[in-house]
Amino acid sequence: MTRLPAAMATPSVTPAGSVPKGKRADFLTGNLVSDTPEEYVRQNIEKALVRQYKYPAADCEPEFPIKVGSSKKRIDIAVFTAGNAHTQANVRVIIETKRPETKATSRTEGIGQLHSYMAACLNAEYGMWTNGDDRYCFAKRPSSSGGWVFEEIIEIPAHAQSEEDAQRPSRKSLVVATADNLLFAFRRCHNYIAAHEGKQKTEAFWELLKIIFTKIEDERSPKINFYATPSERANTALASSAKKRIQSLFKDKVVRKYPGIFEPRDEIIDLSPAVVAYVVTQLQNFSLLLSPVDVKGVAYEEIVGSNLRGDRGEFFTPRNACRMAVEMLDPQPMERVLDPSCGTGGFLITAMNHALAAIERDQRNQWLDPSNGSDLERQELYRRRTDYLSQCVFGIDLNPALVRAAKMNMVMNNDGSGGLWQANTLLNPHAWNPDLRQRIPLASVDVIVSNPPFGANIPVDDEEVLAQYELAAVWDEGPDGEFSIRRDRFNVPVMQRSQPPEILFVERCLQLLRPGTGRMAMVIPNGILNNPGLTYVRRWILSRAQVLAVVDMNRELFQPKNDTQTSMVLLRRLSAEEETVAAKEGLDYPVFMAIAEKIGHDKRGNTIFRRTPEGEEVLVLRTEQLQQIDQESGGEVFETVTVTEKQVDDDLPDVADAYRDWLASQA
Repeated sequence: MTRLPAAMATPSVTPAGSVPKGKRADFLTGNLVSDTPEEYVRQNIEKALVRQYKYPAADCEPEFPIKVGSSKKRIDIAVFTAGNAHTQANVRVIIETKRPETKATSRTEGIGQLHSYMAACLNAEYGMWTNGDDRYCFAKRPSSSGGWVFEEIIEIPAHAQSEEDAQRPSRKSLVVATADNLLFAFRRCHNYIAAHEGKQKTEAFWELLKIIFTKIEDERSPKINFYATPSERANTALASSAKKRIQSLFKDKVVRKYPGIFEPRDEIIDLSPAVVAYVVTQLQNFSLLLSPVDVKGVAYEEIVGSNLRGDRGEFFTPRNACRMAVEMLDPQPMERVLDPSCGTGGFLITAMNHALAAIERDQRNQWLDPSNGSDLERQELYRRRTDYLSQCVFGIDLNPALVRAAKMNMVMNNDGSGGLWQANTLLNPHAWNPDLRQRIPLASVDVIVSNPPFGANIPVDDEEVLAQYELAAVWDEGPDGEFSIRRDRFNVPVMQRSQPPEILFVERCLQLLRPGTGRMAMVIPNGILNNPGLTYVRRWILSRAQVLAVVDMNRELFQPKNDTQTSMVLLRRLSAEEETVAAKEGLDYPVFMAIAEKIGHDKRGNTIFRRTPEGEEVLVLRTEQLQQIDQESGGEVFETVTVTEKQVDDDLPDVADAYRDWLASQA
């Protein structure tokens, strides 16, 4: 049994000191600051200024003091004219960040405060006010009376970018989202639609997804046409032009390309022109295709989860749990991957991107210049990616809304949406869609990742469904401790009246796996593993599969929505020969077991951070390679980013590392 308490777990990144409780390291200066809701907003903007807007960190300063009349004030973030001294006269951009509940109309902390600071800094040209959920950008213009007017604009210019280019995006000017800034943008759009359209929550959500999807498809085109001008956003009459442009893109590029997601009745974006123009301006400067998977995933899954989370035992698997399971299973290129209860696709996207990363590494290692392939080399990489996505990635879910959302999520994360179906995985495969039945016959899948719906309140009681499963039968324990299926006088198995779906999913998944090599990771309620009344289930599993690993998950894994105690169980389907041996004498093999005491959040869903024995929060250096858009050529380039941040108190990456080490020791 591997136990990984927080104080003993080995960090997966480089240690970089610690900070006292209630403090955090400022992104720009490294100085300790109070960890408040307002500071959370400011740190996201600081990261955006450097990574998205490309301002040198040396030209930015938080808490910069200025004089406003006879008073002394502090600008939350000041951006100075490139390379010049940090003086009030050299301030070019002023950013005011506020805690989320602050109103833009507040007399003391609202937009008026930003305007007064911009007026006091004579050379300040631009300003931004944000509380995370709301965001306003302004340009300062001279007025006819000798003063200033503050004109709302769509976006402040990036470093070395003109104001005109900032308002009308080109491929070169698109930025990769960092931290939670895409989450803030999605949330702003969602809230704006809710406030300005008389629609039900779910209806408004689908209209937002239409616009997001249009944005993604437009990025695949040679010329960027997904935009709204400042005048279109400011003027209701002119907003019609923006809606007409976006509507045309949606109909021509999205509906026709993805008939499995959008039907002809969906081809109208049912939002007012003014709302369309606003939403477009919040998204137009991002590159959704190149933004990191986790950044997109957090943003997308928040709005999906708040709108589509169902009442059928559907609790979306946290991304860190998905990553742990996938790292342990290590799906390889050209292995067929399936999630038979895919929800919005989180598990499947994690597995898909794991294999795609292996494909990319392999191809780049064959390039003359691994950082920049030739046209032919890139074409071969694209061909291998396309083959994998079209042949190896599959998902099924009963909820049609979740399948639709999963298809959108897949397209936003490298595609692969063609292999998703709406179906009841537990039905007899003969009742499945013919295409699904042909693409995923039983005993054909290499890797399964799944968090099936579970709970006694959603029993499966259809006799035809139950008749397919040995685990739906009544099992009797003999005097020798062996279990057998109870049969009637005609030797027909006696079936239970109902069975929780998670038990049937275990059997169905093993049926789907390739004998001998197929392996799976499944979130399973601990009752299956320790309830005396379910001993027959455990005995059946041992007769059909090798237990590779059992990871006891913290009870807070699905909090704040569900507190069921669960484990991540990894199984390999036995071959026919192994089943024979298992039935006669059993199989003897080691099993990796671990307890994940920390899973990165508490029962309220709040992130928790790792602490030193003295109670200070651990700081780490994290280095990652991000795709960016070259400002000269418009092509894709890689940039290595190193940041100092608090380490999330999460044992799951350590469990995956320990499992890989354990596997190596078994070889």
